[in-house]
Amino acid sequence: MAQLSNGAWVGIDTGVPNKVIKEALQAKQISLLAAYDTILKEQKYGSNSRVDFLLKESGPPAAYIEVKNVNLWRRDDWAEFPDTVTARGLKHLGVLGDMAQAGHRSVLIYCVQHTGCSRFRLAEDLDPTYAAACLGAQARGVEMLYYGCDVSTTEINLRGALQLDLVN
Repeated sequence: MAQLSNGAWVGIDTGVPNKVIKEALQAKQISLLAAYDTILKEQKYGSNSRVDFLLKESGPPAAYIEVKNVNLWRRDDWAEFPDTVTARGLKHLGVLGDMAQAGHRSVLIYCVQHTGCSRFRLAEDLDPTYAAACLGAQARGVEMLYYGCDVSTTEINLRGALQLDLVN
């Protein structure tokens, strides 16, 4: 993690968001996903892909969860994603969309590791293709969740949902 000149803390380890989200899922902190008790990591799905988490429970359909690390901040209190062109992120949107259209629950969680951000939007200027695909994935049934984190020198924890404006 790093502390910016404005005092905000930023988590820069891209592996941390999956740990934070897993802990939040286990603690039932994400209310939209609280019905699931079985959490499987790195499960194969789609065509030559692995999902970050597969949630299962008798009753609701299985949920395919992808987690994206967000730490880009350029102005005000906006977190933005992606921070560069992301072919991998684009692929995930397509596969999640395919799963949603096949009747499965598909969820993309943007995990913001930046204490100075309380709002989220897509960095359309950095990757317009991703921004358009994100809106298309939503139209196909992919659920999008946006969570901020408390970041300190000793821990990073899920804080809560962020205000959203998908495109600026």
